Parts: sequence; C-alpha cells; structure tokens
Amino acid sequence: MQLINPVKTPAFLQKIQWVADPVGYMETAVKEYPDIFTARIIGFGDTLVFVNHPQALQEILTNDRKKFAAPGDVNEIVQPIVGDYSIFMLEGDRHKKRRQLVMPSFHGERMRKYGELIRNITEKTISNLPQNQLFLARTAMQEISLQVILEAVFGLHEGERYQQLKRGLTAISDLFRSPLTSSFLYFPWLQKDLGAWSPWGKFVRDRAAIDKIIYTEIAERRSSPDPNRIDILSLLMSARDEEGNPMTDQELRDELMTMLLAGYETTASAMAWALYWTHYKPEVRNKILQELDTLGDSPDPMSIFRLPYLTAVCNETLRIHPVTIFTFPRVVRESVELLGHKLEPGTNIVGCMYLVHQREDLYPEPKQFKPERFLERQFSPYEFIPFGAGARRCIGDALAQFQMKLVLATILSRYQLALTDNQPETPRRRGITLAPARGVKMVITGQRVRKESQLTMARI
Repeated sequence: MQLINPVKTPAFLQKIQWVADPVGYMETAVKEYPDIFTARIIGFGDTLVFVNHPQALQEILTNDRKKFAAPGDVNEIVQPIVGDYSIFMLEGDRHKKRRQLVMPSFHGERMRKYGELIRNITEKTISNLPQNQLFLARTAMQEISLQVILEAVFGLHEGERYQQLKRGLTAISDLFRSPLTSSFLYFPWLQKDLGAWSPWGKFVRDRAAIDKIIYTEIAERRSSPDPNRIDILSLLMSARDEEGNPMTDQELRDELMTMLLAGYETTASAMAWALYWTHYKPEVRNKILQELDTLGDSPDPMSIFRLPYLTAVCNETLRIHPVTIFTFPRVVRESVELLGHKLEPGTNIVGCMYLVHQREDLYPEPKQFKPERFLERQFSPYEFIPFGAGARRCIGDALAQFQMKLVLATILSRYQLALTDNQPETPRRRGITLAPARGVKMVITGQRVRKESQLTMARI
C-alpha cells in the first residue's frame, strides 16, 4: 500500500517523538504536508493518517459507516483504564444505543442543578489556598474537577468512601502525568505487573481498589434505589434501552471510568490554561470582569454560561490549547478519495484537532491569544473542534464548557491572582492529553470587590 505523504523519520524514532513531544512532531510534519500526512506511531497499527482540512474532516466524521468506521481495537490505548464496555470501545449500533442511554445525563435541568455545586466546590477549594504563596493552578483545577466528578458523576460526598475513591483516582491520574510515564500506555510491552512497587503493578492495584469501591456503591444503590438522586451514576442505573434492559455493573463501571478519563484531566487542564491566559493578558481578564459585573452580586449560573465574551475566551483557550490531540480514529472500509489521495481499505485515519486550530487560513496569527475571533465570525464544527464532531463528539462537552465558564467566572470575580513565572507556558503530554508543562504557577494576592460595591461603600 502506497502511503500518503509519509513522515520520513524512522518509525521507532517517530514513536519516541510522538510520546515525548507530540506538538513538535505534528508541527514538523505539517510544515512539509499541510493538510494530510501519514505517521508511524505506537498503538494504531502500522500507520495513522492525520487530517486537518475542515472539508475532509466533515467527510470523515459525518460519512456513513460503509466508508469510515470507528473500530474499538484502534482505541486500545485507553482500554486498561476504561475497560471493554466503555462507549470508547463500542462500534456501530452498540455505540449508538449506548450514546442514547448516556446523553440525557448531561443536558437539561440537571445542568442547572450542577451549577451551584460547581460554584460551591470552586469557592471552597480556592478559599483554602493561602494568600501570597505559590500554588499550581493546574493542581487546584484538578482538585475542583475531581470533586465535581465525585459529586456530580459518582454521587459521592464527604466520607470514607469519597476519600478512598478520591485517592485512588488521583493515583491513577498522576501515574501518567509525564511523557515518560505516559509511555506505559503507548508501549504495551511495558505493561508488566512486576509487583506493587513497579509502575504498572501499582496501576493494576490502584485500578482494582477503585473497582471495588465502584462495584460496592452500585450494589448498595441497586438494593436501596433512591429516585430523587440526580448524580449521573443514579441516572445511568435507571436508564433502559429499547428492550427495557438496564446497564450491567460492568458497563456502569466502564462508563464511570470513561467519564473520569474524558472529564477529569481534560477539564482541569482547560481551566488551568484559561487562568493562565486571563492573567498573561490582563486586558482579557478586565473585559471578563466588566462583563461579569453587569450581572450583579449573585448571578444565575446559566446567565454566566451565556456571556458572550466569557464564551469567546473559553473557546479561544480550547482553540489555542486543545487538551485532546485528535478525534477518535476511523478506519477506511472501502476505497475512497480524500484531498486528491486514494485511501485504501484498512487505513486508520484521524482528524487532528491541534493542527486544525493552528491553520493560518482559519485563524490568522494562530499562536496569538485573541478571543475576539469568536465574536467576529462563526466557525463550523469542523473548523473549531475541541470536542470532536459527528457521532463520536464528546458526550460531556456541555458539562465541560459549563464547568469551565463557572469556575473561571467564580475565581476571577472573587479573587485577585497573579502569575509568578515570566516564562510562557507550553503544552506537554500528560497521558493521552496535553497540559501546561509547568502547571501555571500563581499566587492569590487578595480578594476582589466589585466596582459597584466599592461605589456603594463610598457613598455610605
């Protein structure tokens, strides 16, 4: 099979560079092949075709399954975490039916109820940080994101089980915090259980401990169902497919771990990037505050969610630093022409979110942070694609954006912060995602008082 625009670096070196420096790898390749190129990276068979042209992405992501399908075996990198019955691993009708079961949990009135939860968790987390002492924004955002997952998704609150699950989930997440440890996901021959002190052995034991907690929680809820609970686990347990069948314990466990993988690390990194840019460019922060001040002292979460400039800032954050690198892989089922190239059956192909967002023809000066882009024009779902597109678009995108806006608005409106590191932040691999390399070093310098409140006090 003739390869389309193959990257010329030897395959083994490509795999090492992909794990160690994915941004550098992609930016080097796209200079030679602007729209489409073939990579040799671990975990995707022999080759993987990267595409970043919007029209080609639309064809790939919305085409019928006769031409492009989404095989579970291509997503085996995440299988050790999410399991065999995750929506990530399902194909065809099984994937469609599972998506129909899960989607309602992330929309409608439930979002309003999660709003106060998110704000309360944010306020509690930030208020516990000492003033004028360095902290890592990403660590703080990780704490917020994890608590939202535990309470909104798992339905757990303070207590022994809550703390056990929190420690276990943090341990698994931190195992893949660097490019070196992330290599365990990309090189299967490293996945050897050599005892509790070996990296993979520790992962296996941490995963087993988490599974025990999850299955115990599921069993207790099955024996004593509570129809008033609104957490996502309870909603999934009450869901029924077309035949009236509920999800099995294994399916519930795998979907919970999927939500952890898709919503914990990713949202934490996105919020950390948002704090970075709003303090790296003070004029951006000031515009957000002016917009927030128009809502009064206790704005409704949905009013915050709809603010246009805040939305533009969050969109630009997700554009310049998409946390996920590319869409779910597809495999070509029958010969098809794409961008003037013939794709043969069996070819694995992905849409590259990062490279789409760096296209000069879509985003002039793409390395510059310019929220106004999203106020000046409307981008198609294949031009702005941080959550994927088509049938495999991230099911939790609405909750992720809701959380990102509320957390950012809550922090900026109540606290004064400053960056402590003059060096620009850069993206670095963290597991299967990209995160700020230095964690965004910040300090809290004080509490913020709204200008209108200041004027009122002055009149008094």
